[in-house]
Amino acid sequence: MIYVVELPNQGDPFAWFAYDDDDFARKVAAGDALQPWEIYDEVTPRRLIEAVGHASVDEQARHGFPAICALGDEHGWDTPLYRADHLLGSGVLRVEPVTEREALTAALAARDDGLRCIYWRDQEAISASEGADPRIAGPALWRVRRSLYEQLVALDVLADNC
Repeated sequence: MIYVVELPNQGDPFAWFAYDDDDFARKVAAGDALQPWEIYDEVTPRRLIEAVGHASVDEQARHGFPAICALGDEHGWDTPLYRADHLLGSGVLRVEPVTEREALTAALAARDDGLRCIYWRDQEAISASEGADPRIAGPALWRVRRSLYEQLVALDVLADNC
C-alpha cells in the first residue's frame, strides 16, 4: 500500500492510503485541478495525431498540427513522450522518461497548503509513525505521526497497543 500523511496550514493532520499505483493516481487526480492526462501521460506522436482525427501524417495533418508533426519528425512517430505538467510545465512533452510516481509526487507537492509525506511501502510508513522520518519527527509533530499510526491500525498493518 501507499500512505500519505498531510499537515495542512489550517486544520488537523490526516493520513490516507491507496491500495496501489492506480488507486494512488485516481486519488491524486480527484483532488487536482488538472486532468489525469495532464498530471501524467505517456504518448507517442502517432497516437497524438490519431487523437486529433488523422489516420496518417498527410499534408492536412502537417498543416493543422505542425507541433505534433515536428515531434514525430524529430523523435520518431512511435517514440514515447512523457507529460507531467506539475513537474515539467504545462503541456511540455519530453523524450526523457518521467515515472508516474514522480509526476504524482509533483502534483501533491504543487498543493501549497501544507506538508505532505508519501510512503511507498508499509515499513516506511511504520518507521515514520515511530519518528524515523525527520519531516514529521519531534514533539511538535506528534499529531501528524499519530494520524499516520491510526491509519496503519485501521488497515491492520499495525496492532493498536495504545
